[in-house]
Amino acid sequence: MKRYASVVLDADSTLAGIEGIDWLAARRGPEVQRQVEALTTRAMNGELALEAVYGERLHAIAPTAADVAALADAYQAALAPGAADAIAALRAAGVVVHVVSGGLRPALLPMTRALGITDARVHAVEPVADVDGRLTSTRPTPLTTQVGKRDVVRALALPRPVLAVGDGATDLAMASVVDVFAAYIGFVRRDAVVAGAALVLDSYAALVAHVLSA
Repeated sequence: MKRYASVVLDADSTLAGIEGIDWLAARRGPEVQRQVEALTTRAMNGELALEAVYGERLHAIAPTAADVAALADAYQAALAPGAADAIAALRAAGVVVHVVSGGLRPALLPMTRALGITDARVHAVEPVADVDGRLTSTRPTPLTTQVGKRDVVRALALPRPVLAVGDGATDLAMASVVDVFAAYIGFVRRDAVVAGAALVLDSYAALVAHVLSA
């Protein structure tokens, strides 16, 4: 039996063991990497609002389509241990699985497709190319803001009860619109997020055991 009808998963540092924007920054050298990683850490810890840093990070990196394709490969290589089997088990049990991420959607889709999650259930940021072909801006979306995941999940009208799982402060914002929010610590533990969560999960085996327990 299943305890939840829907599960919402974050992507970076939850579904895969990288922060996509930081991975892209590393391709631009150590100075850009340090700058972007510091901003990411502060945003995920809740010290800065995501909207204060999202555009700055993307503009500093200015990734190309080739960079995004390489990131897609990196996501798949960094997939959380047990995640593929866990998602297959959830889907087989009739649990609706969505991914809600502040990451770049073109980089996430190869991974989510391999997991059997339909594109319509992947909610992420669509980058926009400038005249030089570099992805320096995005289409308007709540997902570049601190509480945007909350707004996206609320608009989905998911079958209830709903479990949301993530590692960062932007994920914790979903707690007010789902039945249970779980802090995922399989890759990184953020104390403020753990403190605000109703549940802590350290693996996908633990996720399946919780969701599919009567």
